[in-house]
Amino acid sequence: MSEQLPAVMVVEDSPEDYEATRRALVRGGLANPLVHCATGDDALDYLFGGDGDGGESRSTAPPGLILLDLNLPGTDGREVLARVKSDPDLRCVPVVVLTTSADERDVSGCYHAGANSYIQKPVDLAGFRAAMRSLREYWLDVVVLPTV
Repeated sequence: MSEQLPAVMVVEDSPEDYEATRRALVRGGLANPLVHCATGDDALDYLFGGDGDGGESRSTAPPGLILLDLNLPGTDGREVLARVKSDPDLRCVPVVVLTTSADERDVSGCYHAGANSYIQKPVDLAGFRAAMRSLREYWLDVVVLPTV
């Protein structure tokens, strides 16, 4: 019986940025399934079983890694991060903030809220692919992820 790889959740509202992320990860050898949530509310629904408040049990296993944009419509990435890291069942899931923001307040705030990494998205395609390759190699090849 083969062990199933944990999913990687990508919380990204831009279809273009999600597709670039997906392609870069797959080209880099990603074997894990991807879960895409286009809003913070969608991410909370997925993580907390449909109602976003943790009241229902999850219908699927939590992801092994969350790639989180900060600037999302509705519930933003900061709130998603805070909710994940305050939940006893999810706080050990690594959250990598993947955003265009270089604002020191965002960087500091995310680390204080429990982010495991903060990556500013490179604007050029080659830089973006290199960042995604490094991210995949570190978080999915080197690090041992928890089974939540």
